[in-house]
Amino acid sequence: MSAIYKAGDMVPLTPRDGAPMVSRMGFGGAPLGNLYKRIDEADAQAALDAAYAGGIRYFDTAPQYGLGRSEYRFADALGRFGRENVSLSTKIGRLLLDCGPDEVTPEAFVDVPRKRIVFDYSRDGVMRSWEASKHRLRVEKVEILYIHDLCVFSQGSQEASDAATAQLFDEGGYDALQELKAAGEIGAVGVGVNEWEICERLLRRADFDAFLLAGRYTLLEQEALNSFLPLCVEKGAGIILGGPYNSGILATGPMEGAHYNYAPAPQHILDKVTKMQAVCKAHDTPLIAAALQFVLGHPAVRSVIPGGVSAAEVETNVALLSRAIPAALWSDLRSEGLIHPDAPVPA
Repeated sequence: MSAIYKAGDMVPLTPRDGAPMVSRMGFGGAPLGNLYKRIDEADAQAALDAAYAGGIRYFDTAPQYGLGRSEYRFADALGRFGRENVSLSTKIGRLLLDCGPDEVTPEAFVDVPRKRIVFDYSRDGVMRSWEASKHRLRVEKVEILYIHDLCVFSQGSQEASDAATAQLFDEGGYDALQELKAAGEIGAVGVGVNEWEICERLLRRADFDAFLLAGRYTLLEQEALNSFLPLCVEKGAGIILGGPYNSGILATGPMEGAHYNYAPAPQHILDKVTKMQAVCKAHDTPLIAAALQFVLGHPAVRSVIPGGVSAAEVETNVALLSRAIPAALWSDLRSEGLIHPDAPVPA
């Protein structure tokens, strides 16, 4: 039995000619925006260095992450790595506007620049956001530019999500992204959200290269197999899978205080994870390793981005991705009804 995956294995984002390359494991920049807690600059750079040393070559960030702080930190690391040696993505959809001390938009980031966030998916919003990101990242192009947070989860209601989507198409935002791609400033146009349903609606409406989907195709959740993921295969769209641990429970197991989908895990989730953990234990495999590798079994999933706040966490994730897992573990999860009967598994 040998390992199937390595963090640094490079694969094309899509089967299309000229598609950007991404590493099987990516590095997500939200924690380095001081998500929930302050990260010292030295620790942030150490985490980035550990990712690069571990073979990771795909790095994702966004203006929202620390209201620009994550992008600035990435820029410093890119200076060490060499821009030509990594694939990079950032996002549009939020403008960071100067504001007074009483106008700061509440966010989950601490010790950040004083900015007010405004959603804007229009042509003007796309171009302003892109120019600002280029300045913060100190780059002239990125491999992927994502449309960020059109989903109900982030917009707050279906009505708001529909309005943001309408602005994207009716006010020139989508066209602007395609023009940037044609000009060579971005290699691929993607969508970064927390819900697969809007990804499917968008992919049925227009052409997209990739989706950064957070937490909605995991060892716990495979509803996207019924329609969205087959559509991605049909259309040639790649998936970057964020949140493979479903906010933590697939990393920690069903311990007291375990989190699922950004909240304390409900009892039915705790019960299911308890059963999964027992199967993993029977095969001498950590649950966290099974959760990390499972998502890559689907042909549309090109890269997985687990959270990593410190160098130690990054190194742990890199090691878990290359841990050999017996095929019988996947068979037992399926036979016990713990994963979708048609879920493809690593092989």
